[in-house]
Amino acid sequence: MSIKLYGYWRSTATYRVRIALNLKGVDYEYVPVHLVANGGEQHSMDYARLNPAHLVPTFVDEDEDIILNQSLAIIEYLDERYESDFRLIPEHKTERARVRALAQDIACDIQPVGNLRVLNALKGTFNASQDDVSVWAAHWITLGFDAIEKRLQTQSGRYCFDFDVTMADICLVPQVYNAKRFNIDMDQYPLISKIADNCNALEAFEKAKPENQIDAS
Repeated sequence: MSIKLYGYWRSTATYRVRIALNLKGVDYEYVPVHLVANGGEQHSMDYARLNPAHLVPTFVDEDEDIILNQSLAIIEYLDERYESDFRLIPEHKTERARVRALAQDIACDIQPVGNLRVLNALKGTFNASQDDVSVWAAHWITLGFDAIEKRLQTQSGRYCFDFDVTMADICLVPQVYNAKRFNIDMDQYPLISKIADNCNALEAFEKAKPENQIDAS
């Protein structure tokens, strides 16, 4: 298979790309990279040749001879390469900018400070307890969701932007999954919760859920 996605079942960045691949109807080979086992398989020499940052996901398109990291770049690449019923990035420049802004609220401001290497550094380098780490992660998700919930009051419909699934929804759903992992009360975010539920009713989102992956444990 010419398309490969290297990732980890519980990685929210990998989760985003799985959703996008499913929405675009792209067949691909999923290659698990366990971020914990054996000291972290992302640090192996073979994987580091694909992704020197030692992070997931890594996307490989052998037909186009391209290797990409960064989930948002991968999603935009998929949207431009593959025609489908789902346009993940709107064509109109204003709507396109709004979708990208909300996606980046999550992918740039919320998720990075709560990813595994940051949480491990808090424990290993700065001697934080597991309780401290959980409070840290919940703090940044809550701060971000407070702002997103307000933004959705003026722009959302069935999904983040009216009635079309976009890259914003693709980013939101994995972050909701992560919020629940850290025991955040989602009742305080009714719009976010409604949108996540609507998305998860779609087959593409259901298939992409972490618990439905071959490496789920």
